[in-house]
Amino acid sequence: MRFAVIGAGMAGLACADALVAAGHEVELFDKGRGAGGRMSTRRWQTPLGEVTLDHGAQYFTARDAAFRQLVRVWAGTGIAAPWPPGGDDAWVGIPGMNAVIRQMASSHRVSWAWLVKHLERRDGQWHLAGARGPAGPYDAVVLAIPAEQAVPLLALHDFAMMRAALNARSQPCWTGMFVFDRPLGGLPPVIRGQGALAWAARNSAKPGRPEPETWVVQASAQWSGERIEHAPEEVAELLLAALASATASPVPDPVAAAAHRWRYALSAGTGDGALWNGDIGLGACGDWLLGPRVECAWLSGRDLARQCLATACGAPLARGATARDGPTYTKGHV
Repeated sequence: MRFAVIGAGMAGLACADALVAAGHEVELFDKGRGAGGRMSTRRWQTPLGEVTLDHGAQYFTARDAAFRQLVRVWAGTGIAAPWPPGGDDAWVGIPGMNAVIRQMASSHRVSWAWLVKHLERRDGQWHLAGARGPAGPYDAVVLAIPAEQAVPLLALHDFAMMRAALNARSQPCWTGMFVFDRPLGGLPPVIRGQGALAWAARNSAKPGRPEPETWVVQASAQWSGERIEHAPEEVAELLLAALASATASPVPDPVAAAAHRWRYALSAGTGDGALWNGDIGLGACGDWLLGPRVECAWLSGRDLARQCLATACGAPLARGATARDGPTYTKGHV
């Protein structure tokens, strides 16, 4: 079978890995300019030279046995390492969080900066339409994008799946990135839950980041939502002030500062795991279907691949089958 996977983040790549391993053809499309998604790392030229900052997911955990095995492989190749300040089971990519996504994407055909605007099904095949033209035909389509972005693509094809996406509400997050010419003395590497800040971390203290003093500050969902349409420059100033307030100590002026708006940062997860309509070859996966962790996205992508493969082998699952119907994990596993 020939699959189109829309979204080349952790869920989409996990699904693609399993499909390709089973002998199927997969092409991925992603609106981003390169690998990362919500595991993005920003490279930034500053007066102190180039720095990298993880402005999306700050770390990931590995509790599922299969995912732990994959993480050990990443660690063995030098693209992941433990990061104890994040927690007992916290891992980070090296030299940035996007390292593992880049490695996964390197073995696939990915069309970057390719925004899919419309899906059309005709003569039993799927066709994609976007700003860069058409693509297809495909036997099946996988949506590995945030729920809010999946809704318009699902609307004409699967009402139940669209309704599930509508019921999944993602929370926003403003992220501030700051580079300083001196260490912020006396501060722990991680600050959690202080006023407007949900998280602040000394990014330069992560393994494999021999850089000037850099901090990543992530605001709470409520604070971010109340300021979601503010200008990034204004938000950066507010987050710097929030960092100073949370640390109860003076913070020097940064040599570089920026803010990034994540409209769809975190989802509690619907508990469905993955959604698949074998009648028409349309599925959805992602952390919004399981939980707000990198590992959840990987598990969701793998489970959708299992359901796709059942159809490809001539034994389709019931329409609307979910992760709760399969052996990979059950609702509440993570």
